[in-house]
Amino acid sequence: MRLAPYRSIFREGVPILAYHRIGKTSDVLPKIFERQLKELQKVGFCTTRLDRWADFTKPNKRQFVITFHDGSVSVFQSACGLLNRFGFSAIQYLVVDFIGKRNNWVSEGSLLGDMLMDKSEIRAWLAAGHEIGAHTLTHPHLARLDLKQAREEIFSSKKKLEDMFGIPIRHFCYPYGSWRRWVRDLVEEGGYETGVTADPGICTNVTDPFVLPRIDVKRGPRTLAHLLSRFLPWTL
Repeated sequence: MRLAPYRSIFREGVPILAYHRIGKTSDVLPKIFERQLKELQKVGFCTTRLDRWADFTKPNKRQFVITFHDGSVSVFQSACGLLNRFGFSAIQYLVVDFIGKRNNWVSEGSLLGDMLMDKSEIRAWLAAGHEIGAHTLTHPHLARLDLKQAREEIFSSKKKLEDMFGIPIRHFCYPYGSWRRWVRDLVEEGGYETGVTADPGICTNVTDPFVLPRIDVKRGPRTLAHLLSRFLPWTL
């Protein structure tokens, strides 16, 4: 079992895996994504949801979280079926004003002009048992905005998604991983339960739920165990 030497990470905390796109020109190829899910399933790992934050600190759970940025159609087309096949769930963070449009930003793992999921695809994603969260209105560097602009991006993205899909939006993702303490405080004030960053690491009992670290999954013919070992090279 390729992941066997790294089971100890699930005794230390909960890894949150971060993806952008799944496809031939993306950070992760579909066959690599499938291999990663298969590895995890074989050794009894299961996905959990961010609203189960209180459970993250309990030992021996073998739990992890799968997150996607931006709402790329490639995720809906290539990842949704694989997730369902292996019995895993994921959360997709949406840029509200670009739903059903092409993005106009470039960040690590994303491509300029990438087609983003429309409302019907998002509804199908939800119907498949997955979640959505807010990724602001327009994908700005929040820490570079003034307080009023940042508040609008954080608060209004939550409200608009709730109005569109009729569900509570509890989770937030900082575009570009851009945050400061005052940005983090706005996310909490806005009524979210968690905020995920681009800071590398594993969620533990000392982690602030509004600055959750993640493991960014890069493109390449590596196993997930190899990826995890770069962050936590512990053995049983």
